[in-house]
Amino acid sequence: MVFTETPVKGAYVIDLEPHTDNRGFFARVFCVRELAINGLKMSIVQTNLSFNRKKGTLRGLHYSVPPAAEAKLVRCIKGGIYDVIVDIRRNSPTFLRQFAIELTAKNRKALYVPEMVAHGFQTLADDVEVYYQMGEFYISEVQRGIRYDDPELNITWPLAVSEISEKDLQLPFLAEYLEEAARAREFHPSFLHDHS
Repeated sequence: MVFTETPVKGAYVIDLEPHTDNRGFFARVFCVRELAINGLKMSIVQTNLSFNRKKGTLRGLHYSVPPAAEAKLVRCIKGGIYDVIVDIRRNSPTFLRQFAIELTAKNRKALYVPEMVAHGFQTLADDVEVYYQMGEFYISEVQRGIRYDDPELNITWPLAVSEISEKDLQLPFLAEYLEEAARAREFHPSFLHDHS
């Protein structure tokens, strides 16, 4: 596996190192030891699959907060996505920095998303499947998000949005997140710690 750090602290693009022969290839897609060598720690507790019928479908931007903040390893196994992360860790040197990449079944890249980094994607084709390896169990009470079209973030999505959930349309804008984070810090200092 080849690890390339992104402009967001602690987030990495992971490429395969395939061993090829006349049958095709074999490649490692996850290794706790290799993650640790690159300063990452992740024990997978859940694996999720997202199926998306229509090109232009948008999911995000999602994250979760302590005590169940989750790191995730995201890869597209059918079709392609435009994958976006935003650093929302107040103590991070890359606070509010963004990174975007195309993850496709063809390029077989994965994106390691650290805890407290918001994540979303838009599908680039019909019938796209996205595979998530999660470092924490899903707990609905700690799930949060920021609007995909927040003008302060000014993310340039490649397509018009064809499908989005009502829940994602109700997510707060960045300014509301910052207000919530400031309030949470008064009671739960760990809320804003750098969890990378």
